[in-house]
Amino acid sequence: MIVGSKISCMGIVGDGCGGGREFIIKDGVLLAYDPTTKEETTLLENIHMPRAISKKGCLITIECKDKTIEFDLSSMQEV
Repeated sequence: MIVGSKISCMGIVGDGCGGGREFIIKDGVLLAYDPTTKEETTLLENIHMPRAISKKGCLITIECKDKTIEFDLSSMQEV
């Protein structure tokens, strides 16, 4: 989903890590937003020219213009 300069996807409850949270790329930063607590957590910075984001289980995939980034929510790091 793209809203203005924001690219995001929702974590499905029961689909592994981060269920029910919205994962957002805003200004080159991957954020996790919890709608229940209204808290935002920075997960990854320096994302250049993102085009799309998706989540399956504990893996967030970010498609950028020049590369694809995979971020593992269970280890909280890029793989």
